[in-house]
Amino acid sequence: MRRTVAISAFSALVATCALSFLVLPNNASRAAATGSATFLIPASDGYGVADCLASGAECGRVIATAWCEAQGFARVDTFGPSRPEDATGSIELAPAHPAAENRPIAITCVN
Repeated sequence: MRRTVAISAFSALVATCALSFLVLPNNASRAAATGSATFLIPASDGYGVADCLASGAECGRVIATAWCEAQGFARVDTFGPSRPEDATGSIELAPAHPAAENRPIAITCVN
């Protein structure tokens, strides 16, 4: 009898966990459903991809396309240095207009 109760409880736990993955949507699918989104990536991310993205070279298109696909979008629309208006200024003591080399990289993705 104990074994039956233990197996039933374990099965219910596994079913609840599996159901939670089906019921709760993730952010990427919600963002991708809207049609387009712009992502700001720090220029000093430590990976060195900002040089390709900022220059608009073909290597930047490959990186931007991979970023969009990883976020659930079909393709990249635009990419390059962000405009000063793109940053919200939500961080204290942030300069009003950072130098071009320190601005984040903007990637706009569309479906």
